[in-house]
Amino acid sequence: MADARIGIIGGSGLGQVLAEQVGGKQVRVETPFGNPSGPILLTRWAGSDIAFLSRHGPGHLLNPSNVPYRANIYALKSLGVTHIVASGATGSLREDIEPRHLVICDQVIDRTFRRESTFFDRGIVTHVEFAEPFCPRLRAVLRSAGEKIGARVHSAGTYVCMEGPQFSTVAESRMYQQWGGDLIGMTAMPEAKLAREAEMCYALVALPTDYDCWRPHEAGKDRETLLREIIGNLNAVTTNAIELLRAAMPALAGQIDAPCACREALAMAIWSDRSHIARADVDRLSLIVGRHFK
Repeated sequence: MADARIGIIGGSGLGQVLAEQVGGKQVRVETPFGNPSGPILLTRWAGSDIAFLSRHGPGHLLNPSNVPYRANIYALKSLGVTHIVASGATGSLREDIEPRHLVICDQVIDRTFRRESTFFDRGIVTHVEFAEPFCPRLRAVLRSAGEKIGARVHSAGTYVCMEGPQFSTVAESRMYQQWGGDLIGMTAMPEAKLAREAEMCYALVALPTDYDCWRPHEAGKDRETLLREIIGNLNAVTTNAIELLRAAMPALAGQIDAPCACREALAMAIWSDRSHIARADVDRLSLIVGRHFK
């Protein structure tokens, strides 16, 4: 199999389901940032060569703060991935974004604070543009695919990424609404930031499984009933997400070589005086930055 150009990062639900549906070859990748969440599955799916990674690892043993985001992105890039479509379960902050809908996110508010959020932690200073955190070209492909499936797909949405692993208080949930948040989750950051530093196109499909705590639960429902309802929503929205990704693959494969600003993110982002940068620091990140130091 040739290098996989398309990577899929599966979050809660989708990670397990998609891995079970497709065969392929599992590979383990070592990186300068430790091991990724687990083996990466190289396979052919929906007519495209893809590299699939389950964000939380086999058995969902990694909580959002402990996911090795740098290792995950680095490992996918080392396998030839240039475009990433990620998924993640979320809570909804808006009445009109119902559980089982899909949202192609266009903005993010980063509230994380415990995670390594850059590859350039020493020796080289970079400042990548991040005004549009999700690749517009990838989003356009997903929006078009969303018109071909039966599920409701929202073409935009602001994702609030909290640290977790605890959920929000009601006061926090209402504050995020006032900030303009549409969804709340725990995994989009720093994943999207790292993909931009690695000059990879990255898009996020959010999978709402319930309303966040700003919206009171229906009277008379006990916690067991609510949990069963959320799990049912997760299963259903996962099916919808797989349908969306399958519909998007042919168009994505056809645009894989189209020019994109994401693929040139470091061109104007390296602020360090190159005459002072140690060769060892360039070599350590040669996969990501090497072409800018030839």
